[in-house]
Amino acid sequence: MARIVAIEHLTLDGVFQAPARADEDTRNGFEHGGWGNPGSDLKMQEAIGRAMAGGWSLLAGRTTYEDLYEGWAVRQPASPMTKALTDVSKFVVSHDARYALLWENSTLLSGEAAATVRELKQDHDKSLIMFGSGALLRTLMQHGLVDELMLMIHPLVLGEGIRLFEAGQVPSRLKLSSHVVTTTGVAILTYVFDVQETAAR
Repeated sequence: MARIVAIEHLTLDGVFQAPARADEDTRNGFEHGGWGNPGSDLKMQEAIGRAMAGGWSLLAGRTTYEDLYEGWAVRQPASPMTKALTDVSKFVVSHDARYALLWENSTLLSGEAAATVRELKQDHDKSLIMFGSGALLRTLMQHGLVDELMLMIHPLVLGEGIRLFEAGQVPSRLKLSSHVVTTTGVAILTYVFDVQETAAR
């Protein structure tokens, strides 16, 4: 059985929209794309690497999948990260059963997200790593399917933008399993969901 681990960049006011590039996600007129780049350092890379240790697969919503493809396979085809993302198994959640996958080693999970991901989680033998994919992540948390959150909280307040935790999210109890502060002041907080509470949902 696989574990689902979500790795998310957040500002102090909870924004997770477009941390990597200026044009990554401009919904609602968002003009602060790329805000996470100044916070990157070796400690952050090491923390993400540890989360992927032992083998992993990518789990993503359609929007994040397309953005990763655009950002790496199209714009940086020779990058080691592009090779890693190309080689890894990718599971893409979409309601559209006819959605055309862009990348090799990609599998479409069509239909109701919680049901398809629950089945994948039961059958898969590697960690399922999520980046971004806010709508999908919120759905999976509501159904008790997420095991771990790695929140990289940047010392930055934007005052606008899409937030990861929105009104309507089900109450959840989590336990802090590790914490690291990088040289750039990013607090990397790793939480696991309370097993008993998750099983009760």
